[in-house]
Amino acid sequence: MTTALRAGLRVLDLCCGAGGASMGYHLAGFDVVGVDLHPQPHYPFTFHQADAIAFVTEHGADFDLIHASWPCQHHTALTKGTNQGRTYPDLIPAGRAAMLATGRPYVIENVQGAPIRRDLTLCGEMFGLAVIRHRNFEIHGFPTLQMPHLRHRGRVAGMRHGTWYQGPYYAVYGEGGGKGTVRQWQAAMGIDWTDVRREIAEAIPPAYTQHLGEQFLDHHRAEVAA
Repeated sequence: MTTALRAGLRVLDLCCGAGGASMGYHLAGFDVVGVDLHPQPHYPFTFHQADAIAFVTEHGADFDLIHASWPCQHHTALTKGTNQGRTYPDLIPAGRAAMLATGRPYVIENVQGAPIRRDLTLCGEMFGLAVIRHRNFEIHGFPTLQMPHLRHRGRVAGMRHGTWYQGPYYAVYGEGGGKGTVRQWQAAMGIDWTDVRREIAEAIPPAYTQHLGEQFLDHHRAEVAA
């Protein structure tokens, strides 16, 4: 794959957070633009603070690929839709509709249990990472390769009900004890541009979207050759 082919292809990362998904696409060879409703001072690429659905509706057709990590709190087992009286929105249906309307290929990433197609499931063990972090991906407009789901090598290290467990993985979420240092989290996730625990915890490993980005670029190359 030539550098000329890779250069100039643009991906829009909606609900980008601190940029875990964005960094993977960057490593695959894309120019990346991120959008989030909240300020993201550590985001490493071009950033727009805006409503993601409104932004993709207006600008999505200008990009070669659109990625969205719509807020997962409504679906994750850690919150089950509410947390201390707060109700989390489910933006997936409206977000998907807005992405489809652009006519562009897209990727929706979310936690297991979210109402998206499971076109691809990725796990940190597939990339030799020290996190498990299963994520599902709904993919529209290009084929992808499902990597073998390797057997986990052991437990997630940390404190469970007063007992300390050893293991090759870290629990990259929350603020409780026994979840590893910030440096351990950074190394486990492949994230080195932010040292804020919340930002790391809300990200996905860049290795996931680097894999997806490379799959898209292979497909794009084949279409150009044809």
